[in-house]
Amino acid sequence: MNYEQMNNNKVYLRGKIVSNPVFSHEVFGEKFYEFNLEVPRLSESFDTIPVTISERIINKSIYVGNLITISGQFRSYNKQTETKSKLVLTVFVRELEPNDELMNPNIIELNGYICKEPVFRTTPFKREICDVLLAVNRAYNKSDYIPCIAWGRNARFVKDMKVGEALNLVGRIQSRVYQKRVSDDLVETKNAYEISITKIVSEDGSLNYVKYDNSGNFANAE
Repeated sequence: MNYEQMNNNKVYLRGKIVSNPVFSHEVFGEKFYEFNLEVPRLSESFDTIPVTISERIINKSIYVGNLITISGQFRSYNKQTETKSKLVLTVFVRELEPNDELMNPNIIELNGYICKEPVFRTTPFKREICDVLLAVNRAYNKSDYIPCIAWGRNARFVKDMKVGEALNLVGRIQSRVYQKRVSDDLVETKNAYEISITKIVSEDGSLNYVKYDNSGNFANAE
């Protein structure tokens, strides 16, 4: 993977492991495992984010209840079921990092292209929201398709963007639980993952990880 492709998609997460690693798949003899990471929000709630890690990186720190910091990429793949194909999202670990309490525990930087017409809406409380699907290039002619959500001024900015336009953003990975009616007498509880956009960056802008300021909010690192 070249430098540009590495920079297209950068994730930094710090959180608590809340599930044991389970075998996911094998590629050219290398085994990969999945577990869930509970990442704190400022609101004192949590996002529970799926993580994929190679057997080459796993060490004794990967156990339920331990606090870890990872860097990597947010990736997507299509999982085929008996009836349809499902888009699955996961954080692919490239490195285990030292824990740093000053760093924002959930930051993602994406450089990609609008691949579906944005959907703009206003909530009953007059909050403006826009849903965006971003295609992010990866090595070997692959792309990751990542759902994003913009709010307020950012929502107004992206709502008129056209399919194929470039979008560079900073945000956080968020999880949410929702219910889907499968039949008249069956409702399934599902998990969704998306990027909550906090900043849209000009093409010539430099990106840094985010640190806490003195008030406990997020501030750009110098």
